[in-house]
Amino acid sequence: MILYRSIDEIVAPLRNAVVTIGNFDGVHLGHREIFRRLKSAARHLGGVSVVVTFHPHPLHVIDPASTLTLINTLDEKITLIEASGIDYLIVIPFTREFASVTAEDFVEKILVSTIGMKKVIIGYDYAFGRARTGNSRMLEALGKEHLFEVEELSPISTGDTVYSSSLIRRMIREGKVSDVVRFLGRHFSLAGRVVHGAHRGKMLGFPTANISTDKELIPSDGVYAVKVKIGEKLYDAACNIGRNPTFGSAPITIEVFVFDFAMELYDSEIRVYFIERIRDEKKFDSVDDLKKAITNDVAKCRSILESTALVFYREYLEDV
Repeated sequence: MILYRSIDEIVAPLRNAVVTIGNFDGVHLGHREIFRRLKSAARHLGGVSVVVTFHPHPLHVIDPASTLTLINTLDEKITLIEASGIDYLIVIPFTREFASVTAEDFVEKILVSTIGMKKVIIGYDYAFGRARTGNSRMLEALGKEHLFEVEELSPISTGDTVYSSSLIRRMIREGKVSDVVRFLGRHFSLAGRVVHGAHRGKMLGFPTANISTDKELIPSDGVYAVKVKIGEKLYDAACNIGRNPTFGSAPITIEVFVFDFAMELYDSEIRVYFIERIRDEKKFDSVDDLKKAITNDVAKCRSILESTALVFYREYLEDV
């Protein structure tokens, strides 16, 4: 995949470009279906598949007070789109100046003149441009003038549920990490650097890796059965997200106890895959009660992880 991080990096129109536009937060199974249709249309036209997205998320620029938390970091989104077999990804820096661009100018000056768009595929409810005035009707009119095709997709769903980033965000915030797989298309994960914490885990007999992450969306407080990628290897583990209430009030931490692992992890980059939430975080009456609970948590996590296969995004990539 060729990545452009600015429109200015495109020196010549692309060959018979078939384009889709969106934020694609999560790169969930609905997005994957759009990409499959995009690649199919590009092959039919003898052209290339092009995904156009924005960074930061437009809502973060237009409404800085927004509480929107993104499913993916930008690097994760790039990795997922590349894994989907897309030819070109264009990440447009979204600024207040760019937000003032009209829908007509976006289509004529960027999509047609700069990118060389011959066909555009959009979701059923997609809107773009200043005041979100760009829609399928406008695209159809501009397509006749600039000689490009328009395809508007019907809602992509599983059963009665439409795939959506907002649904996935809500499920993860509620800790429904096992249920979200059928919408996200993979187990939810986050990556981060192992930093020094309060060192209580070692005292309790369960030394934990304290993780600092750039991820915006974090599952709800509680204990989770997880798998951890360290280097190129996967390990079973238990993860606690919360404030460690047994020891008083504290900032939220993400701590992972990696089973059967004795190497030093400080400053290492690791990725945590959330398999199942096993309980709420709880304040215990004593340290001994806490240790007993952790022992039970570890046993339950081991049992769950022994019988659960980790679902990576690559398992859902199928050409059409």
